[in-house]
Amino acid sequence: MRSTALGLISLLAFASLSATAAFSADAATTNETAPAPMQSMQDFMQANPDCQQFTDQCSICAVVDGKAQCSTPQIACVKQAYQCTVPPGK
Repeated sequence: MRSTALGLISLLAFASLSATAAFSADAATTNETAPAPMQSMQDFMQANPDCQQFTDQCSICAVVDGKAQCSTPQIACVKQAYQCTVPPGK
C-alpha cells in the first residue's frame, strides 16, 4: 500500500512539473509586439492646434488659452492614444 501511494505521489509530481514546463515553453514563443510609445499631451496639442477638446479614455481635456484643463482620471481606466472629441469650429 505504501509503495502504491508513493508511486501515485511521484506520478502527480511528475505530471505537474511536465505541465508547468509545457506552459512556460508556450509563453516564451509568443510573438507579442511591444506597444507603440504613447504620444505626450504636449505633442498631441502641437500636432492638433485647432482641437478644442480631447480625451485619452481616462480624462477629458479642454484647451483654454492654449493650455489643457483636464478632468480627474476615471477609476481603473486604461489610457489610450489621445483623440480629438471637439473638432475645430464647433
